[in-house]
Amino acid sequence: MLDLRTISQAMTEKMTETLATTSREMITTDAQDELRLKVAAARARGERIGLVPTMGALHAGHMSLVVTARQECDFLVATIFVNPTQFGPSEDFGKYPRPLQADVETCRAAGVDLVYHPPTESMYPDGFATYVVVEGLSNVLEGEYRPGHFRGVATVVVKLLNCVQTDLVYFGRKDYQQQLLIRKVCRELDVPVEIRTCPTVREADGLALSSRNRYLTPAERTTALTLSQSLNLAKKKLIQGQTDVAAVQREMLDFLQSQPGLTLDYAVIAHSETLEVLLSPLPNMIALVAARVGDTRLIDNLPISL
Repeated sequence: MLDLRTISQAMTEKMTETLATTSREMITTDAQDELRLKVAAARARGERIGLVPTMGALHAGHMSLVVTARQECDFLVATIFVNPTQFGPSEDFGKYPRPLQADVETCRAAGVDLVYHPPTESMYPDGFATYVVVEGLSNVLEGEYRPGHFRGVATVVVKLLNCVQTDLVYFGRKDYQQQLLIRKVCRELDVPVEIRTCPTVREADGLALSSRNRYLTPAERTTALTLSQSLNLAKKKLIQGQTDVAAVQREMLDFLQSQPGLTLDYAVIAHSETLEVLLSPLPNMIALVAARVGDTRLIDNLPISL
């Protein structure tokens, strides 16, 4: 887990280093041909390529990925694309925040080399009918509550990886199932990329950063804190020696279901690779929770190691 002060300090150091060591202007483009040309030029210079894919509305969680990628890569691409195929018909695609200009300036200050923000018609031209579907893992937890979500996620990530031809790609642990699924896609489709999963960034009170947090009223934000509290409750019980994982999971459920204004989708303790719900503890587990607070759906998770 990272806090905002750590991210802020790292970003300040990285911005200072960037300004002191490079005169390269950041490139902003919505054209795939220009993206590929600039990446090819960087590769010809022998540079290591990094990619941070985002849907924009950037916050310190996203920027923690940028800070890590900037440290490990020579040429850093950030993509900003609100992907319509991962939203269900009743979800918030229409109102999802799109502060493109502010996001571009944030990337510039953090030392990103190229921002790619393709139009929807470029990513999904008329007649588009080819999707990446991952059996099994796409249908549990987030996949159960958001049918078709991971088909959209897997498809857009594969498209972006093909466009950028990156050496490394960076995801946040908050979207745990997503990064697990992308690892499986790349492994099974022989996509030659190294995947980095970076720690969840939290507010000082434990709330995991999310672009959707801006939808919360002050009262709803207080309620939202119970997601991380339930995860820490489970971790504490298991580290203290509780062996009945189902009983710990029931405590999580009871705690969350008692919160006014919160509608629970799931709260589970699962195998960290398969997401199979556990009955007895393993050396490495993952606790995951998803709930709607008011009209805003939030997710969170916490690794548990014994």
